Amino acid sequence: MDIDDSRHHWRNRYLLMRHGHSQANAQGTIISSPERGLLAYGLSPQGEQQLADTVARWHWPVPTQVVHSDFLRTTHTAARVAAAFGLEMQKEERLRERHFGELEGKADSHYPEVWAFDAQNADHTQWQVEPVKRVAARMVAALEALEQRFEGKTVLVVSHGDPLQILLTALAGKPLTKHREQPALLPASITLVGG
Repeated sequence: MDIDDSRHHWRNRYLLMRHGHSQANAQGTIISSPERGLLAYGLSPQGEQQLADTVARWHWPVPTQVVHSDFLRTTHTAARVAAAFGLEMQKEERLRERHFGELEGKADSHYPEVWAFDAQNADHTQWQVEPVKRVAARMVAALEALEQRFEGKTVLVVSHGDPLQILLTALAGKPLTKHREQPALLPASITLVGG
């Protein structure tokens, strides 16, 4: 399935949601490994408030399914929306944060350095960072799997900033090296795709 084709006929609508403001965001720390991100660094108090506000002022189509990265911050985010609409949640490892390799646990001020390499080469592994091309492949595969599994649903997909920007770049058919040209996805923001 050529999911990045703009003429693609979507079987479902997708609400692509970045997790709310997290403890890692509050600390300015890169938390991208499952070893650290699955059990710690959930939502910050600011993130909890963002989710409360988002749910209270919901203006998107009502989701019928909730699928999320299994990191704690995305699980917390998905749980708030799922509870509001009485939905079950399903974990999807392919929606995880991009792994930032040797920069794990370091200051998030390193992100622009990674993005500068991204803009030159979507296959780079500087600092053992997960290549943009690999992130795109797993994110597109996750969406393709949902397209095969459901029809006529509104699926809330809760993931992370970089993976979602890379996915949106792939869906738009743009070069993956340009993923930072996508509008920045703010914590708890939602982007509608399909339908």
